[in-house]
Amino acid sequence: MPVFEYKAYDAQGKAIQGLREADSPKALRSVLRRDGVFLTEVLGEQQVKAQQAREVSVRRWMVGRVGPVNLAIATRQLSVLVGAGIPLVEALTALVDQVEHERLKRVLGDVKQRVNEGAALADALAAHPRVFSTLYVNMIRAGEHSGALEVVLVRLADFTESQARLRSKIMGTMAYPAAMMVIGSVILGVLFTVVIPKITKIFEDTKAQLPWNTRALIAASHFVADYWWLLLALVVLSIWGFVRWRRTPAGRAAWDRAALRFWIFGPLTRQIAISRFARTLSTLLRSGVPLLTAMEIVKNIVGNTRLADVIDQARDAIREGESIAAPLKRSGEFPPLVYHMVAIGERSGALEEMLGNVAKAYEDQVETTVSALTSLLEPLMIVAMGVVVAFIVFSVLLPILQINNLAGG
Repeated sequence: MPVFEYKAYDAQGKAIQGLREADSPKALRSVLRRDGVFLTEVLGEQQVKAQQAREVSVRRWMVGRVGPVNLAIATRQLSVLVGAGIPLVEALTALVDQVEHERLKRVLGDVKQRVNEGAALADALAAHPRVFSTLYVNMIRAGEHSGALEVVLVRLADFTESQARLRSKIMGTMAYPAAMMVIGSVILGVLFTVVIPKITKIFEDTKAQLPWNTRALIAASHFVADYWWLLLALVVLSIWGFVRWRRTPAGRAAWDRAALRFWIFGPLTRQIAISRFARTLSTLLRSGVPLLTAMEIVKNIVGNTRLADVIDQARDAIREGESIAAPLKRSGEFPPLVYHMVAIGERSGALEEMLGNVAKAYEDQVETTVSALTSLLEPLMIVAMGVVVAFIVFSVLLPILQINNLAGG
């Protein structure tokens, strides 16, 4: 059943806009009228798709993006519906009615229509690669082939929610230091462009020799006030150049290698990648995805090309009959805990469980490391801001005291 976008007036005469499933525009009008809504304009399914292609504004991009939290909630709701014994098409119908996110509602409406026409759920999801990742589609496909779609949906919901929680914790914890940095930069900009030039005007008519720190402060203030546009352009060009370089294969590889060895942040980057590797591989194997296919999927989601190369080498070694642990150990990029646990899991036949334990251990390490970094960054930033402010105050007050001493003498 197609999803229509419509404009209408409610019973109080207020203009509203929304999405609704219906067989035709005429059926949509009847359904809305029963709800006390009076239709004024409707877009057909093809018109909606054309309009989606034209929506390129920033606001529409931000609103239309399906985040991991939205996908996690929808996956959990679908797992509950299927687990309750509701047929898949009816479960998707209920899910479309339940979801409030605009783009996800359209996508799920299309998925439901494809499934209703006879397509497999995995194939219907694969038609929307920007919403459903390769990992997501392959897990659903494995669940359909094994007849355990309900179990796979529960595992996929757990996995998606855990990844969303981890991402949310990292972003939330780092938000405060980032906000402090932005606010501090704005304050310093105002000081150097507005406050300091006005204060230092009192020194222009004096013949006294100013201290070196005061002269340096005045010179820096004049430079920022006169050439702020140049500084801004340099910052923008530097960021643009870095982003372009990092998008090249050589730049991405060099940056990812360096990211694993950065002081303080290197261990965090490695821990996040390893937890993602272990959790994803464990979830895929539990869901019945073949090992080589699972390794190929994991390679594309670790987020670091150096570790992806190691996983690719491990995949080739597995194809030739070697264990998973040996190439991970040879690479030197995976800590001993990882390849020892993997080796034990391979020998005992409990690889999925061991990978889950590794993922849990490194997810806990990520939380601990992020908390420690935040605890370290906050006082460091406060001290740095205090040093800068103290330098400005000292540079302004010292010549004033010297002038007063000369006047008093």
